[in-house]
Amino acid sequence: MGDHKEQPLRVGAAVRRRRRALDLTLAVVAERSGLSVPFLSQIENDRARPSRGSLEKVADALRTTAVELLAAADPACSVDVVRAEIGEPGPDPQSRSLVRGHHQMHATEFTGDHDAGREFQFRNDQLMYVADGAVEIEAEGRAYRLGRGDTLYLTGGVRHRWRATVADTRVVVVAVAEHIEAVRDRKRR
Repeated sequence: MGDHKEQPLRVGAAVRRRRRALDLTLAVVAERSGLSVPFLSQIENDRARPSRGSLEKVADALRTTAVELLAAADPACSVDVVRAEIGEPGPDPQSRSLVRGHHQMHATEFTGDHDAGREFQFRNDQLMYVADGAVEIEAEGRAYRLGRGDTLYLTGGVRHRWRATVADTRVVVVAVAEHIEAVRDRKRR
């Protein structure tokens, strides 16, 4: 009970993300699609479910397809449990995704060491939490040593690399998803 099952999709957030990525107003999408602004607003806020024909009109107005919008849609459930023993595999064998699907946040758990020479730079902010062990993180020319329970917050655009300094270290990285425009032209000081 409470685990994620196949749920209907909420296409509203996908429509809003696409519209904002194109820097369009609801009025422009309404004009292009032939649908009303109030109806489009209801779609974006998941208060109305568009018919297939309406979704295709919206997709055309947003220069995409209904299939792409559905693929980017969020599941209708607001609670999802990812069990430790059957977690989503991550990009390498020592990591696992803690969040399923296409969402505004991503979370990954890393266990053990990884390529310490690999440098990362993400567009949006992220938080690193040391669940067990210890790590050394190099960011903006400074080294930070973190132990169990410590966190490090990195704003979008900060180049960094990290390595485990203790065997069986577990690090949880929570980040704003790359498809989200969370930071607009942040000026570096």
